[in-house]
Amino acid sequence: MLKGLFKKSAQVSEVVVYSPAVGEALALEKVDDQVFSGLMMGPGAAVIPSVGEFFAPFDGEVMMIFPTKHAIGLKADMDLEVLVHIGLDTVELQGYGFTSYIKEGQKVKKGQKLMDVDLALLKEKGYKSQTPIIITNSDEFEIEVLNTEGEVTLDSPLLKITKKA
Repeated sequence: MLKGLFKKSAQVSEVVVYSPAVGEALALEKVDDQVFSGLMMGPGAAVIPSVGEFFAPFDGEVMMIFPTKHAIGLKADMDLEVLVHIGLDTVELQGYGFTSYIKEGQKVKKGQKLMDVDLALLKEKGYKSQTPIIITNSDEFEIEVLNTEGEVTLDSPLLKITKKA
């Protein structure tokens, strides 16, 4: 009856990356920055946020927060590395308009708030809020894009990632 109760938990074989913000899904190839649309940093998806709140797209760990707060590196099970890059060229704002609720090395749960961003400020200063979600170590994974258009919520899956055999 208790057989198997104390076995090691099964190895995770896939990770679903959900939208980090409420807004509109966008194919990465349609992002208005060649570095992202040309997949130079890796494959992924994008979101145009309608609300300036950003949340963890999966359970994982904060690996890095750029000093300018415009980009967050997250790590999920299977050593999956994901970059959430909030806005285009927003590094130039030097963190102005960004409020972080996390720190490097912190464990996060899907839906946990990571950052607030003043979207009105971005627009006023001429920056696009398009937010690429990039798989930075994609050579190790099979990546299925699930959502590239239409409205998204925090429960909208964008990508399904499985480890290559």
